[in-house]
Amino acid sequence: FRNVRYLKQKIAQEAKGDVFINVEDQEILCNGEKLDDQRLIDDICKHGDAIVHLSVRKPARSEKEKNHKKLPNLGYSLQPVIINPKLKIPSVIWGMLNSVSEGLKLGKKPIRASEGTGGAYFMQHALGNEIVAVFKPIDEEPLAVNNPQGLPPSTDGEGLKRGTKVGEGALREVAAYILDHPLTGPRSSKSETEKGFAGVPPTIMVKCLSPEFNHPQGYVGGPENIKVGSLQMFVNNCGSCEDMGPRDFPVEEVHKITVFDIRTANADRHGGNILMNREGDRIVLTPIDHGYCLPENFKDCTFDWLYWPQAREPYSKQTLDYIKSLDAEQDIAVLSSYGWDLSLECARTFRISTMLLKKGAAKGLSPFSIGQIMCRVKVNQESMIETMVQKAHDSMLTGMSEAAFLDILSEIMDSELENILV
Repeated sequence: FRNVRYLKQKIAQEAKGDVFINVEDQEILCNGEKLDDQRLIDDICKHGDAIVHLSVRKPARSEKEKNHKKLPNLGYSLQPVIINPKLKIPSVIWGMLNSVSEGLKLGKKPIRASEGTGGAYFMQHALGNEIVAVFKPIDEEPLAVNNPQGLPPSTDGEGLKRGTKVGEGALREVAAYILDHPLTGPRSSKSETEKGFAGVPPTIMVKCLSPEFNHPQGYVGGPENIKVGSLQMFVNNCGSCEDMGPRDFPVEEVHKITVFDIRTANADRHGGNILMNREGDRIVLTPIDHGYCLPENFKDCTFDWLYWPQAREPYSKQTLDYIKSLDAEQDIAVLSSYGWDLSLECARTFRISTMLLKKGAAKGLSPFSIGQIMCRVKVNQESMIETMVQKAHDSMLTGMSEAAFLDILSEIMDSELENILV
């Protein structure tokens, strides 16, 4: 119930006498609008959290100030990569961007994660007492040219997982967030604050400059040192699923992740990339690290949850309704609008995995049964879905379209699923 004038006074007080942060030199703005001194803070935040900006009109410099040595440029910057200006960046992501940017400006250095096979950096809040986001540069991915973990660069462009390419991990991280629709449907301005069905944290592609990143050729703070990568909101947690057995995980929490992994043919799902937190007496699971989803083939599909008891339980009606609403063609178009046109191979895999999920769920199959169809029992032994795809290939005639191929595969899949016990 304080007003803007009071906020200005507190800022001046915290500045401890700095000559150009006096009360009268300040302007407080929200959404580009200058706020009147009598405006109540509560009135600004009536619809939830609001971000206000401080603008200071610096007075003319004195001769004494002019003689002071100019402070060096610390070389920190952050900005979103916007491919389609018609798409609105959700407010939750703007909040993350602003928090990270303020932290960088105040000298809160990115902290490189000690674990993992690629470069990942914890981006700090301006106060320096919490982590805001995780940044993963494209050129520091596993097998990429500037990988900081000592992995040699890929010789053929393929990533650590078969069916993926080096340098596309960040795109897949962003795609995972875009494809994780809320229960109400694909993300829009009306649902921008809604949590996705699986709970993939808000993620966006950004350009970032910092001397803390891995720069083997040296750092000069110029355009050549700018890194492009994914920025994902940090999720508070009390560990990962590797830290405890799966017995106490709620069935619906496990099922939401199974839906996402099957749909995107995730090639890297293990307990270490599912975060665990407690909300009251309830355990909530959050999936992260999706640099190997949407591959070109099914060779490395890996789902650790196959061995959890919850995977053998049938899907609930709510989950079945969500699966029924999924539309691979619509999703491919959505990804294109964000600037990523899936390759023909990735698009085909995505269509097939979505088809299998929808058909399997409609038949009453459990996540375990569907997952078994997608994952190989042995590294060099094709999975059931790979065998189905090969049968469809063998049935193709020269010149047949992709749509015709999918129709043939659909018939083969229907036949194969009839032989699987619910």
